[in-house]
Amino acid sequence: MLSRVLGLVIKEFLALLRDKTSRFVLIGPPLLQLLVFGYAATYDLNHIPYAVFNQDSGFASREFLGRLQGSPDFQQVATITHESQIAPLINNKKALLVVNIGPHFTRDLLLYHPAKVQVIVDGRNSNTATLALNDFNSIVLGFDTHWALHHEWGHPAAQLVVRAWFNPNLLSRWFIIPGIVALLMLVVTLLVTGLSVAREREQGTFDQLLVTPLTPLEILIGKALPGFIIGALEGVFIILVAVFWFQVPLIGNLLALALGMILFLFAAIGIGLMISSLAFTQQQGLLGVFLFLVPAIILSGFATPIANMPKLVQDLTFLNPMRYFLIIVRGTFLEGDSFTNLWPQYWPLALIAIFSMTAAGWLFRHRLQ
Repeated sequence: MLSRVLGLVIKEFLALLRDKTSRFVLIGPPLLQLLVFGYAATYDLNHIPYAVFNQDSGFASREFLGRLQGSPDFQQVATITHESQIAPLINNKKALLVVNIGPHFTRDLLLYHPAKVQVIVDGRNSNTATLALNDFNSIVLGFDTHWALHHEWGHPAAQLVVRAWFNPNLLSRWFIIPGIVALLMLVVTLLVTGLSVAREREQGTFDQLLVTPLTPLEILIGKALPGFIIGALEGVFIILVAVFWFQVPLIGNLLALALGMILFLFAAIGIGLMISSLAFTQQQGLLGVFLFLVPAIILSGFATPIANMPKLVQDLTFLNPMRYFLIIVRGTFLEGDSFTNLWPQYWPLALIAIFSMTAAGWLFRHRLQ
């Protein structure tokens, strides 16, 4: 069995290297992109969950927080009474930023001394963090102007102290490049597997394959292995470039990242083989790949937060394997996540992989009959 499958794998690699269609990425259907971008992809930040740690009992801090609560862009999700409560809120993504007002905020303002407000922001998504800080700065500026006007100040009253966790310099490449690992792995794997069976049908070699000693299971394995190998090599290469060329820190468990890559590849291979089993030509296979690929990328949180999408669209993202792998790859790169932290992402990804591979096997046997 092993020799027969190996021969089929070698044949697949030769066909991929020779076929120009499978080596180029085509642009997806414009109408589908328009619909998905219009409803799901937005850079507007209109839901900023924040927590408050107010150590001051004076009226100035209440006035400042009242301006924040009155803003339609901010939503208070927690009130903190101890400093140890800050880390869990940021780590678990329950709050995008934490506002920390010192115990002498009101006293300093009444004494005409600068009063500091500390903001701890989740820097894993640098774009979102920057937008949130810009909105918060406008709140601070409004408070400064009002206080200076009514208390005869000649300079701004409050000073903003910012600290970004996980991405101290808010470099966008630290957020984008780990996501590229998931993006290109998905693109390459889907293209390799999505065109494999369709290419055999189009070239007229599918019937010849059926009369060989290969069983349907061996054919399926032979079609899946090239996608797995190429996708894994692609992912490893991008990780090496991210770490050694772009200097993106990889502080998590490498084995945890490897397990996520394996599960993600199996899920992508299953989806690609499903598409390939349904397609009769390579053109149909490419169309099927991009019909899945474009929404999968947009609905994964790759560029825009899932929390900003409509509720129905957010529910659809749970069926997207790239959603879970993005959390895994960014968690291991920036947050130092281990197996325990990533378990909530592993089991849904494993379920998607099992379902897609099973469905691909059933479709393949059904097409043979």
